[in-house]
Amino acid sequence: MNTKGKGAYASSGVDIDAADRAKELIKKHARSTFRPEVLTDIGAFGGMFAFKGYKDPVLVSSTDGVGTKIKIASLLNRHDTIGIDLVNHCVNDILCCGAEPLFFLDYIGTGTMIPEKIESIVSGLAKACRDANCALIGGETAEMPGVYSGEDYDLVGTIIGVVERNAILDGKSIISGDVIIGLPSTGLHTNGYSLARKVFGIAGDPAPLQKTYKELGKTLGDALLEPHRCYFPQIKPVLPRVKGLAHITGGGFIGNIPRILPKDRAAQIDKKSWQVPPLFQIIQKTGDIDEDEMYRVFNMGIGMTVICSTNDKDALLSALPESRIIGSVIKLQGGSRVTLL
Repeated sequence: MNTKGKGAYASSGVDIDAADRAKELIKKHARSTFRPEVLTDIGAFGGMFAFKGYKDPVLVSSTDGVGTKIKIASLLNRHDTIGIDLVNHCVNDILCCGAEPLFFLDYIGTGTMIPEKIESIVSGLAKACRDANCALIGGETAEMPGVYSGEDYDLVGTIIGVVERNAILDGKSIISGDVIIGLPSTGLHTNGYSLARKVFGIAGDPAPLQKTYKELGKTLGDALLEPHRCYFPQIKPVLPRVKGLAHITGGGFIGNIPRILPKDRAAQIDKKSWQVPPLFQIIQKTGDIDEDEMYRVFNMGIGMTVICSTNDKDALLSALPESRIIGSVIKLQGGSRVTLL
């Protein structure tokens, strides 16, 4: 094998030409997300954003990935929604602080650089950024055959948002008697995929994903790739009426609602207040999974919870499509911070 001269780097498994082509393919997608505040084009050593328009701004940041949902996308060779998942997850997280998204940066690490795959991933990132008015200001694409195997890849993103200091959602105003409203999810979102893959025997063969379930009205693969819902456009107009938000991700209700509650408060959630979507029922039945474990791992059909006063509940229910009251805030009396009734 030639490890000298012009082709030395390629002989080690890193294709610079493919990386350059990938960068050219993704530029138009990134540029389509630019807000007027963006000062640099794709390719600069750093992304510049002219921050303005706030009286007492607080920057809010978050970093996340999409977990093993990538395995589903890879088996089906469909990569145009995994970027939507990543952006929406991050937008929802900073929304829980009351923040508006400003700009986003991504990292794609792969074993083999396939420009068209990279473009497909970035097209999803760009779509979600446009929908949230968030600039895809930069990122990194790395071909590392010694770290990633074959065509495997990982996707990670960082978001920066802003909120006025006096509008930060920190949950301090939450009291006993406040109402908890649930907004529906579009599926598993980006959590619980390792368990779901184990339940359905999804490894290197896409066959289980191609099975159509009558209850779903689609294939299992389509259901599992349903993009993570973004709640920002619906919730932004009603933020002044909101006391707290909890994004229901890994850890379910028990792991996420306490993150916004005062230390002396707890939550009661009525599981009968909404219909658990068929996908979660199929997972539980197929895997013979205990119900408590299901609620600890998955969102079970509720992707975001909104805490408000009883005086604001009717206005919020009217403003938020498909929302419903799923619980209330109570005084902590020992034991769990979240009780599932």
